[in-house]
Amino acid sequence: QLQASGGGLVQAGGSLRLSCAASGRTFSGYTRGWFRQAPGKEREFVAALTWSGGSTYYADSVKGRFTISRDNAKNTVYLQMNSLKPEDTAVYYCALKRDYSGSYQNPQYDYWGQGTLVTVSS
Repeated sequence: QLQASGGGLVQAGGSLRLSCAASGRTFSGYTRGWFRQAPGKEREFVAALTWSGGSTYYADSVKGRFTISRDNAKNTVYLQMNSLKPEDTAVYYCALKRDYSGSYQNPQYDYWGQGTLVTVSS
């Protein structure tokens, strides 16, 4: 139901835009989240966008460089990543959870995409 795309290989300082398309239903009332998992590390929160009010939240490590947004008509959420660093290298996952169902940073989301690999070379 969630299809992530847009990953790839980019040099440090470059940009990528990840997309996550939801299918089957609109998922109104659901927070959209992005997480990432680097090799040998735990999955970590990157960004979230609530359905109600459109509030955005970012991990400190990406604040000012990444932007989460959505296109309701396309049922798609995006993660624009600028000024990429080698430490941003990871598999990026999109996820959905009901608004107000707990901390957006907690990976207890209801639906997950399959992940897309982002590799940033130095």
